[in-house]
Amino acid sequence: MIDEKRPGLTANLTGGELLRWYWLKEELADFARRLGIRATGGKELLTQRIAAKLDDVPFAESQRASRAVRAQLTSPLTPETVIPEGQRCSQIVRAWFVEHVGGAFGFDAEMRSFFAGADGTQTMQDALDHYWATREQGAKTIDAQFEYNRFTRAWHEANPTGAREDLLHAWQRYREHPIDQRGRA
Repeated sequence: MIDEKRPGLTANLTGGELLRWYWLKEELADFARRLGIRATGGKELLTQRIAAKLDDVPFAESQRASRAVRAQLTSPLTPETVIPEGQRCSQIVRAWFVEHVGGAFGFDAEMRSFFAGADGTQTMQDALDHYWATREQGAKTIDAQFEYNRFTRAWHEANPTGAREDLLHAWQRYREHPIDQRGRA
């Protein structure tokens, strides 16, 4: 295996080479600004936008649903409160869940998906039922954009008594390699 070094984020980089390496979202956003392109959106979208710019190919921004302001829930909430279409995972909704399930509540993928799919017919009780139905299902899949979280889970499974310093050192070694060489690193 060739010991490659992670390249700098410069306009001389190709889109393909950009995609071979791990980048922090902040690094990508700063680089996008230097390239004169939008620096917003999720990490995956941002990476694809930059790769297209580097390769001088058109990039079609997704046409998101209308960003018109939609009605959002306000306090007080009850189990019978109907969730409007477009309801965000807001602090008001979070507070209601904390009141009903405890302080450990967080908007995980299942709950974000539930609210994203709300069509104006579901109630807060439906959301609470969904919350309980999706607990205790074992380890959940971690989406690709959360590479550090996936690495951390795998590392802890392989090193159950490992120290945080060892995890961080392993992460640094891992991300120093291009994506196509990480399994061999």
